Amino acid sequence: MQRRLEARHDRFTLKSPFRISRGVKTEADVVSVTIAHGAFSGRGEGVPYARYGESVESALAMIESVRGAVEDGADRAALLTLLPPGAARNALDCALWDLEARLSGSSVAAMIGAPPPGRLPTALTVVIDTPDAMARAAAAIADAPLIKVKVDANDPAAQILAVRAAAPDAALIVDPNESWDEALTEKLQDVLLQCRVALLEQPVPAGEDAWLEGFRSSVPICADEAIHVTDDLDVVARRYQAVNVKLDKSGGLTEALRLADAARARGMQLMTGCMICSSLSIAPALHVARLSGFADLDGPLWLREDRAGGVAEAHGMLVPPAPGFWGEE
Repeated sequence: MQRRLEARHDRFTLKSPFRISRGVKTEADVVSVTIAHGAFSGRGEGVPYARYGESVESALAMIESVRGAVEDGADRAALLTLLPPGAARNALDCALWDLEARLSGSSVAAMIGAPPPGRLPTALTVVIDTPDAMARAAAAIADAPLIKVKVDANDPAAQILAVRAAAPDAALIVDPNESWDEALTEKLQDVLLQCRVALLEQPVPAGEDAWLEGFRSSVPICADEAIHVTDDLDVVARRYQAVNVKLDKSGGLTEALRLADAARARGMQLMTGCMICSSLSIAPALHVARLSGFADLDGPLWLREDRAGGVAEAHGMLVPPAPGFWGEE
């Protein structure tokens, strides 16, 4: 029996604008995939990202280019050779994981020899605004165990200090999204130390980070835009102390698990991250998050309306989706 592949563009409206150094989002545009085989079907989601040269149209075109292979039975291993890393491959790979689990009457957790996902702390994001506005936003989530602070090059010290004052007990991740340069990164070391920042995420542009090889930071620096797949580690491990594993960058759960294991073997810290997405992106990412010291999986929490049965959050703790949502019968 031949499979049936469906792919479409879904749009989710955000509760409020999501502002980072490279722009503002008010909607989340995703590519949703369903692969059916008989009475069973698997779902996956990818979030095309312009920073990586992707669009909804390009992702859908990539999926269409492998329709024949997927419908004829291509598995996850074959998919690694059919498409490059990115949102299109992510959506297909995760749909194949889901389908395989349902066809076998098992679960993704059992397939990888891990316990089912449970509650875990996730970063809650304070987006770029005035220091006063960021302080108010941080105060509203001050009981969360982990807060991500989005900053740019426009007075980030004041923004970081404001958030720390409003949320004195939370661990902080500071994320400039490539907006700093070497001089600013060096200048802010004392502020990062003073504010007890746990992780500094991708301060400078990927490709302009060679100087990090000799840099002794006061806090660990995490690669995000600089790391996509396992093969990137040879360079990244010389410049960063942690990596942010995102399924949309790695091209699915298959490569994300491989990257996470390889990074841990090198003694690097792990973060599991996401784009602004629905819970269909988060469900597979939870299987990487169990390996990670940091999880930044609040993407669906920004949506006005998530997919039915998706994740929930209370005081910075992420509750997995309802049984049967993804990766199990």
